[in-house]
Amino acid sequence: MTGGEVELGPLLATKLYVPGAHGALVDRPRLTERLDRGAESALLLVSAPAGFGKSTLLAQWASSRDVAWLSLDRDDNDPTRFWTYVVAALRTAVPGVGETAGSMLAQGAPTQAVLAVLLNDLVATPHDVLLVLDDYHLVETPAVHEAVAFLLDHLPERLHLVISGRTDPPLPMARLRAAGRLVEVRASDLRFTSDEVDAYLNRSMGLRLTAPDTAALEARTEGWIAALQLAALSLQGRDDAGGFIAGFAGDDRYVVDYLVEEVLVRQPEQVQSFLLHTSILDRLTGPLCDAVTGQPTGRSMLEALDRANLFLVPLDDRRQWYRYHRLFADVLGARLLEAHPDRLPELHRRASAWYAHEGAVAEAVGHALAAGDVDRAADLVELAVPTMRRQRQEATVLGWLRALPEPVLRMRPVLSVHYAGALLSTGHLDDVDERLRDAERWLDPGADRSVMTVLDHVEFARMPALLALYRAAHWLALGDVTSAIASAESALENAGDADLVRGAAAGLLGLAYWATGELEAGHRSWAESATSLERAGHLADTFGCAVAMADIRLAQGRLRDAQRTYERALALAGPALRGAADMFVGLAGVHRERGDLAAAEDDLARSDALGDHLGLPQNPYRWRVAMARIRESAGDLDGALTLLDDAERVYVPDFFPDVHPIAAVRARVQIRQGDLAGARSWAVARGLSADDDLVYLREFEHLTLARLLAASPEDRDQAVRLLERLLAAAESGGRTGSALEILVQLALAQQARGDGRAATEAVERAVALAAPEGYVRTFADEGRPLAALLAKGTPAARRLLAAFGERPVRQPLVDPLSERELDVLRLLRSDLDGPEIARELVVSLHTVRSHTKSIYAKLGVNSRRAAVRRAEELDLLGTTGT
Repeated sequence: MTGGEVELGPLLATKLYVPGAHGALVDRPRLTERLDRGAESALLLVSAPAGFGKSTLLAQWASSRDVAWLSLDRDDNDPTRFWTYVVAALRTAVPGVGETAGSMLAQGAPTQAVLAVLLNDLVATPHDVLLVLDDYHLVETPAVHEAVAFLLDHLPERLHLVISGRTDPPLPMARLRAAGRLVEVRASDLRFTSDEVDAYLNRSMGLRLTAPDTAALEARTEGWIAALQLAALSLQGRDDAGGFIAGFAGDDRYVVDYLVEEVLVRQPEQVQSFLLHTSILDRLTGPLCDAVTGQPTGRSMLEALDRANLFLVPLDDRRQWYRYHRLFADVLGARLLEAHPDRLPELHRRASAWYAHEGAVAEAVGHALAAGDVDRAADLVELAVPTMRRQRQEATVLGWLRALPEPVLRMRPVLSVHYAGALLSTGHLDDVDERLRDAERWLDPGADRSVMTVLDHVEFARMPALLALYRAAHWLALGDVTSAIASAESALENAGDADLVRGAAAGLLGLAYWATGELEAGHRSWAESATSLERAGHLADTFGCAVAMADIRLAQGRLRDAQRTYERALALAGPALRGAADMFVGLAGVHRERGDLAAAEDDLARSDALGDHLGLPQNPYRWRVAMARIRESAGDLDGALTLLDDAERVYVPDFFPDVHPIAAVRARVQIRQGDLAGARSWAVARGLSADDDLVYLREFEHLTLARLLAASPEDRDQAVRLLERLLAAAESGGRTGSALEILVQLALAQQARGDGRAATEAVERAVALAAPEGYVRTFADEGRPLAALLAKGTPAARRLLAAFGERPVRQPLVDPLSERELDVLRLLRSDLDGPEIARELVVSLHTVRSHTKSIYAKLGVNSRRAAVRRAEELDLLGTTGT
């Protein structure tokens, strides 16, 4: 920006500058000692009213330390903006830190995931770092406070938080205090003592006051630093210091107001005018001051004020940007409002125009609103919204729009559409319909468009598609799937070549179809969404489409297609984009189902190695559920429950239908444990009954209920009836994956009630569905009861027994080889090397090595050749498992 202010993308470098010490300083060892102790705690809190020298004290103390400084303002109530600035501040102290976290913020990642990545970065910091949040009282957004509390709970050893403000922050202060993790500096600590008053007035300011005079000033100001500084400025050059102090020590209640008046009166008229007119500015630089005052003296005036120590705080090393001391600015502003209220609008308009020319939209909008120039503010907002959306600052946009009068908004269709979008993105659904209707009326052929205002004609041309798109999202959020489908189809019809709109509309349509169980239609829509997003260059967003498409294919029983979907997404977008971690979690589910638990764990390890920043918002949840399923398959039911509890803690709701509710997954593990009471409590809480109407969104829950009913002899008839109904619904909906599981449960329930023939028929149908796709764990996780049924079945059924740890052909080993281990053993006899064996079996090299190690242990050998020789002796290599 003009005047030397450095821009960091949308950021202002002056907010990251440690305020320079100005004016005469007094050594205060008692406070320095307390601050030093605070630097070793989790939180150092400096809390006092205005004018107590909080920022000056911290700046002076921090000058010899590694400090990440952030001066906050009211615009930082937007959580994305707040944490973006925090990351930028930390990078000034620890170069390179937070790069991934910043990228995640730009992509709209959940704050907790962003902080997890940022904190992991900071763990490796070799030295202590102070993160100073100055003027924290200006932040009022609960979401920011909650995230700061999370930061405090997870601070790395080398990071210490310093908060300075006029009020105590809404953080868990009592808990921190009780744990000894909090050091506090308050107004009573900051007040000047008698010795400090004397040192400041006489030695630093050179006033040569008598002891009674300094005592009188101390008594009148009660050690309030701002008042002492103003008094010192008023006393400079006076011959009647005693008389002034005697008069000042009277009954005047407004100490600072009085003293500012004294200081102002002693300034030349030109300086007084400059101070008053520029008091509307949060930051000052020569060209900006010139624009506001209409005089070309801004730079020289600021330099003169700086030399005179007149409450001017430098904001950069070159002393081109400044701000007034907050208290001084408040009094100047009040004086301007009282003396020249008619000048305020024009001053703000000039500031707005300067900031707009410099590309500082937030400041331009703020001054336009302060000027009461709502039309100019609306113009600026309309043109700024696309950029603000890309920066994920919808909360800021929403604040601007709410500040505009209703009559202005109603005449601006593009702003009305943006308003609806901002409401949807921030979860405020109540007013969405009203905003959409405000915009929609301008598309009526009979509307008088001569009275409407449009600046962004590209957005206006997209209005039919945008209106339909936001309506679809609104209907979906309200649970009206039928209306959501109609609106999403309308958005697609009107989107033209706008690939982003097409991608979003197709995705919403896919969500709606998915939620109703129309899986093939849902898959087609998601595929169209992925294609449109790919054309638009939004490759990272295609990962979300891949998760949806693969989940649908799994419900359809198409394991191979699901695997290809994950692999294609990785090949297209690469492993370095956000969402890559989710693809490995998906692949883990496929490998687990095919019985390769080692490969599944390998996939999850690869996902974990990529880090949370390369995962979509639900990836922490999905990862834990996937690992819980592996633990369950391995027989570690307690470990599975622990992971499921953790998964529930990190669950992030989104638009995806919750087709596998975590409470139902937990109930299944409880049933395996024999904890039927716990599972029944879940069923009662969910209001489930065997006679319920069946809908796709509750299919998983009803199938879990059937498992629960089948576990009790008196309820098995109900279980069979429910399973038969579920099977008919799944088959009619093309949900082969669901049908497969239902058939397995039906076979077990029929076997348990003594209907062996029906049980055999059901299991044979299940095996026939499973064989083409390689399903294993759907059978193996059921243990011995199902193994007994499979042992009586076809060769294909008996082959599945290998996954149970039992074989129809007895091995002469205490610990028999599994089917997969036999596959590896047969290939060990070939000339293939390890990587070639992995490719042959379609598993990772790590998995081959794990199987090989297990084979050696079971055969009591330590080499490949010895393993083959021992296997031949035991006649294992001719075994096929049939």
